[in-house]
Amino acid sequence: MALLFSLILASPPGVRLVGGLHRCEGRVEVKQNGQWGTVCDDGWDIKDVAVVCRELGCGAANGTPSGILYEPPAENEQKVFIQEVNCTGTEDTLAQCQQEEAYNCLHNEDAGALCENPESPLSPVPENVRLADGPGHCKGRVEVKHQNRWYSVCQTGWSLRAAKVVCRQLGCGRAVLTQKRCNKPAQGQRSIWLSQMSCSGREATLQDCPSGPWGKSTCIHDEDTWVECEDPFDLRLVGGDKLCSGRLEVLHKGVWGSVCDDNWGEKEDQVVCKQLDCGKSLSPSFKDRKSYGPGVGRIWLDNVRCLGEEQSLEQCQHRFWGYHDCTHQEDVAVICSGKSYRWRVHKGWQGG
Repeated sequence: MALLFSLILASPPGVRLVGGLHRCEGRVEVKQNGQWGTVCDDGWDIKDVAVVCRELGCGAANGTPSGILYEPPAENEQKVFIQEVNCTGTEDTLAQCQQEEAYNCLHNEDAGALCENPESPLSPVPENVRLADGPGHCKGRVEVKHQNRWYSVCQTGWSLRAAKVVCRQLGCGRAVLTQKRCNKPAQGQRSIWLSQMSCSGREATLQDCPSGPWGKSTCIHDEDTWVECEDPFDLRLVGGDKLCSGRLEVLHKGVWGSVCDDNWGEKEDQVVCKQLDCGKSLSPSFKDRKSYGPGVGRIWLDNVRCLGEEQSLEQCQHRFWGYHDCTHQEDVAVICSGKSYRWRVHKGWQGG
């Protein structure tokens, strides 16, 4: 078993970049049945490139150039293997992304990828990120770590989308504020490492975002970036005999509170069940939802809107914490397919 695991870790990537100035740039090719073929650029975007960069051990995704720019071009007999690649940007390999077998693409539509070259001394990948000098680890000045030293990040080009990535990377809640803040103690003591960040907001880590040249910045510490995230998010279902059904409560500032059912629907149910590892929503009736009774205390969330693809309810849109126009008669309840019972065998119940 240990030998098999080591072989899996040592297996080569199923993707390569051909014709670029270094191994982290070029025309994208994937391997199938021992043969290398190209990727059609239909639907190809920076999130797909980010996955390729991660699989190859390269730095940040910096562009989606056309594959026909790279010499030598793909040979006519070489096949175009896949098209309509649709990555979220968080996958470890391109094979994990949604994709289709190519059926109407030619080599003049080959996809390319441009990643930071980690072997270049001008573009090292930050090894970590933190929010410094704030009240807790979810608020503070953005700093990245490289070779055991911490560096600040310039506000130039920074956006709330980049703040979302930092908050997610640190395990915090939603990004609620980003601004310039002078870091007087750091002046003359700490270099400014990153600037011109261009995040989509969906990246898994800050180093997956395109940026200006790393380690080179003309910014001053008056332009240091400050970010504030909501506290880490937790939720539970209460009032039923199973962990996977009940009235929904969320934890904020150490206090549990309920969620108002304004705009609540099937997509929101799906996200809750997914986050609790409770299977799928059973789409309960209004009567079944109300069988868990009203809550007491705080009503924390209202007007929650999910796409259904989120991994956590905190990634869905909602009003600010504690803002609502509801009573506890409108508390949300969720029933999922999972069967984790609160009371085990000593109470006569059987968990599933």
